[in-house]
Amino acid sequence: MKKGLPVFLAIAAAAVCVIAVVLPQKQKPDYTIGICQFTQHDPLDSATLGFKTALTDKLGDKVRFIEQNANGDLTLCTSIVNDLVAQDVDLILANATNALLTAANATEDIPILGTSITDYSQITGDNVSGTSDLIPADIQAAMISELFPDAKTIGIIYCSAESNSQYQADALKTALASVGYPCQTYLFAEAGDLSSVTMTAAAECDVLYIPTDNTVASNAQQVANICLPEKVPVITGEESTCLTCGVATISVDYQALGYATGEMAAKILTEGTAVSALPVQYAPSFTKRYNETICEQLGIDVPEGYTPLGGE
Repeated sequence: MKKGLPVFLAIAAAAVCVIAVVLPQKQKPDYTIGICQFTQHDPLDSATLGFKTALTDKLGDKVRFIEQNANGDLTLCTSIVNDLVAQDVDLILANATNALLTAANATEDIPILGTSITDYSQITGDNVSGTSDLIPADIQAAMISELFPDAKTIGIIYCSAESNSQYQADALKTALASVGYPCQTYLFAEAGDLSSVTMTAAAECDVLYIPTDNTVASNAQQVANICLPEKVPVITGEESTCLTCGVATISVDYQALGYATGEMAAKILTEGTAVSALPVQYAPSFTKRYNETICEQLGIDVPEGYTPLGGE
């Protein structure tokens, strides 16, 4: 038995070698995508999901994601983006305007795509493109005019740190003026000031408007706590805020917007398409939606052509 032992060990060793050769090796992904989402709320979450879904549909397991959320903190956003640049990712998705501005300032070499962006005119660089959630101001003004034809003054509330909100506020003021509505803006610098600013706006205005402002969206209950008891209606720039404090909104499909951004990324990664060759894409359609519960509380009759939030 002892003389046969070396032969047995040799056969066993050979078998192990064969097994080692034939076992499949885990493949490294071909592409690494960095995602910086500025804060967490439903529209941005949906856009990120749509982006990841599109790339997974196109590339399968050839892509991996490094996903980070800055939780509304600009310093953390900068740190996240700088880390992605240091890791030399193949592409960066910047979700929301502050994330895109930060990414554009951090690198001129890595392709950058934005999503949930209102205005690209302030972004420079041949390595930047993406998708926009901009809703034309005249459509917003028409909704306010349709729902509140007797309103005397419209107030716009937004965070002064969000340039996307400034852009929307300026555009809406012009659009409202063209249809005869005086308009007043109410700015706040941080979430802790939102309640006091909203109280002032609700006391001075017949209708309030909130653009796609990430800070308000994350603190919309503060607006509801003030405006609902005072019977002051609020029009919002997107659905999640409207669900909490608004009577109506013009809706964009953020998951579809993110998916379109993912398709752009696939072209860049797999076809070598230059970012500069991809124009910014806009939502192809909009839906007028209303909050049934709040409209009932405020006694607002919604005309035909509006879909309940959550409805099809």
